[in-house]
Amino acid sequence: MIRFENDYTEGANKRILKRLIETNEEQTPGYGVDEHCEKARAYIRKECDAANADIHFLVGGTQTNTTIIASILRPHQGAVSAITGHIAVHETGAIEATGHKVLTLPSDDGKIQAEQVKELYDAHWNDVTHEHMVQPGLVYISNPTENGTTYSKAELEALSEVCRECGLPLVLDGARLGYGLASKDCDLTLADVARLCDVFYIGGTKVGAMFGEAAVIMNDALKKDFRYFIKQKGGMLAKGRLLGIQFETLFEDGLYYEISKHAVEMSMMIREAFVENGFSLRYDSTSNQQFPILPEDVILELGKKYSFSFWEKVDATHSAVRFCTSWATKKEHVDMLVEDIKAIKGEKNGHDRVIFRE
Repeated sequence: MIRFENDYTEGANKRILKRLIETNEEQTPGYGVDEHCEKARAYIRKECDAANADIHFLVGGTQTNTTIIASILRPHQGAVSAITGHIAVHETGAIEATGHKVLTLPSDDGKIQAEQVKELYDAHWNDVTHEHMVQPGLVYISNPTENGTTYSKAELEALSEVCRECGLPLVLDGARLGYGLASKDCDLTLADVARLCDVFYIGGTKVGAMFGEAAVIMNDALKKDFRYFIKQKGGMLAKGRLLGIQFETLFEDGLYYEISKHAVEMSMMIREAFVENGFSLRYDSTSNQQFPILPEDVILELGKKYSFSFWEKVDATHSAVRFCTSWATKKEHVDMLVEDIKAIKGEKNGHDRVIFRE
């Protein structure tokens, strides 16, 4: 089985594994105050063009989202998110478990726009009963979104402006940020993200690391006591240097961008194969996730050889599925998939049933 269901099917980039082995018997302080974590912080600050950034290393995405959001919100406040946002759909109520409601906005492509945030904010404060309602306390987005779409610089600038006007911290989930930055449609840099967001994180788990996320806090008002929140939420890794070593390796010479570019190139090959052979796409994604709409018999046949994710039912005979590439996706596997997509088209044109060539 060739796996395309997510971007964490493999372990870690070999350069990271090599560095972990090389440093295995070093003696360092714990909890992220070691030399490797400091070097990683320096590299990330340089990429962000932000000498004032506070950087903290956590283990996983849900843990990072929960810790960041809990550190910002007061008990009566909630997090504004797209209805498809990760915190609203795929985190098992983790945010609600900390006592904070997720306030969802409608979205088909996974993004939310500045106008929606302003409308929600005004609706809350213009309601005479607002004190009986959950108050919007921050805005959460992800880039890329759950649907593989990416924010433009203009969109992020508009969101940032309205969030600052309304006093709502803007939090960006960057679990797949490398793949978003590698998208052909992206006109953002890491420095732009740092300039426009109050807090964001750089995903390692899905982008080459064994595990780990780097939370970057730009807003001075949100920096105080963050390590207390990390500890309270179970995110303070005793062997913190294991996180620092991985981000040190990813950012010391551009590895993060290099492997992200590879994943997106593989993804675009898959996208082009589906489009060129007559299949529609559910979302216009140019990141590492593709969402073709396929007949049920094609899904069954592809599923004999490839692992991918069901996304949503489109009509009685078609569903959208997700093919996800990663830093480690092998080109030969993508080439095989491309050939099988072509074979599907040929067989569908001449037969009632799809058959792969062996």
